[in-house]
Amino acid sequence: MTESSPRTADRTWLVALAAAFWGTDGLLRKPLADALPAATVVFWEHLIVVVLLIPWLPAAINAFRRCGVREKLAVLVIGVGSSAVATALFTAAFRTGDPITPLVLQKLQPVFVVLAALLLLGERIRSGYLLFALPALAGAWLLAFKDPLQIKVSALQTAMLAIGAAALWAAGTVLGRYLSRTVSPRDTTVLRFAVGLPAAAIIVTVQGNPIAVGWGNALGLVLLALIPGLLALSLYYIGLRATPAARATLAELAFPLTAALIGVTALGTKLTGTQWLGFAIVLISVTALGLHERVRRNPVVIEKLVEVG
Repeated sequence: MTESSPRTADRTWLVALAAAFWGTDGLLRKPLADALPAATVVFWEHLIVVVLLIPWLPAAINAFRRCGVREKLAVLVIGVGSSAVATALFTAAFRTGDPITPLVLQKLQPVFVVLAALLLLGERIRSGYLLFALPALAGAWLLAFKDPLQIKVSALQTAMLAIGAAALWAAGTVLGRYLSRTVSPRDTTVLRFAVGLPAAAIIVTVQGNPIAVGWGNALGLVLLALIPGLLALSLYYIGLRATPAARATLAELAFPLTAALIGVTALGTKLTGTQWLGFAIVLISVTALGLHERVRRNPVVIEKLVEVG
């Protein structure tokens, strides 16, 4: 085993930028969600991106063939689990219960990431990590709810669906970092959508949702697939190549920041005082973490490279 240099180029900022593009999802997805079943939207997101990536599909397939068993399993988990199933679980959580529970439990994702990074990637977390992680999580909690003290987790089914989605998204972060050592960001992106497409098709079939979407939804689907989909994930995997998973999961909190800004400016949402406080706390925590890891001799997340393949 070898330990990476603390001065390794850090791209936490690029992961945060990708997460910010994810934050545009609501602006594009809301009118589609009003018109189409969620599973149908997810299927078309994958199909559009796979069609656009066809020129790079042979190279990605060859990269997959060269992978060891562990990397192949990682690709399958990312494509099927993190790309298709997690979105379906999260959407189902909203359908089976209140809209609060899934958002609360989604905040467990950084906990899953840190645990998985310790076990799978050998990352070591110094106690100073908590100085950034705890405020960031607290800020995300404040940002998510108009009244952060009035939270009820009541439906077991809803809770389990939301926890499952959070765990799968966390797995995507950690396994994406794992793959970055042997698979290029481009090939990882292509494989994620290519593997996720048949999984999304199965979900649509099982749920009995229609495939047809109508021309009126075509532009929205294309923009959704390109911006928070292909563009965001491409930047994300490039950034993840030089960003330990435990840092990346905090940078991903740029997603609720962007979502909140879009909600206020474009969707007519009004934030309470505590939500604005949470917005500021998340922004400061994520920015401070990125700056700390770039300039300090002793980073709070130490990457320990392990054998892969």
